[in-house]
Amino acid sequence: MNKVLGYLQKLQIAAGGVFLTIFLCSVVIQMGCRYVGVAAIWTEDVSMYSFIWAAFMGAGAMVYEKRHFAFTSVSDMLKNEKVKRMLSVGISIVMLVFAVLMLYYGCKITKQFWNYRWVSLPDLKRGPTWLCIPVCGGTSTLYLIGQIIEDVKSLSRR
Repeated sequence: MNKVLGYLQKLQIAAGGVFLTIFLCSVVIQMGCRYVGVAAIWTEDVSMYSFIWAAFMGAGAMVYEKRHFAFTSVSDMLKNEKVKRMLSVGISIVMLVFAVLMLYYGCKITKQFWNYRWVSLPDLKRGPTWLCIPVCGGTSTLYLIGQIIEDVKSLSRR
C-alpha cells in the first residue's frame, strides 16, 4: 500500500509542477501581450486556475509527507514514543474528517458548476477547474488512512 501511495504522491507532485509551469507561462504571455498592446484576457483565467490546481496538488502531496499540518511544539516536548504515535493518530483523524468533507463537498461543487462556461474561453467548461478540490480531498484521505494504519500497527507492536 505504501508503494501505491508513494507513486500517487509523486504523480500529484508532477501534476502540481505542470500546473505551476502553465501558471508561469500564462503570466509571461500576459506580460508580453500587455507590453505589445494585444488583449489576451484568457491568460488571467488560465493563470488563476492553474495556480489553484498547483496549490491543491501540493497541499495533498504534503499530507503524505506529514508536512501539511505539523504541530511540532507539542510532539517535540514529548519523550514517550507511544504518546507521540497516539498524538499523531489523533491529528490524522482530525485531518481525515476535513479531507473527507473536502472530497464530499468538492464533488458536490464540481457537479454544480460542471456546465458553467468561462467568460474568456466560452468553448470550455469550468467543471474541470473545480476538480482539484475533490482530487485533493480524495488523495489526502488515502494518505491519512495509510498513516493511521501505520501508526496503529506501530502502537500494537510495542
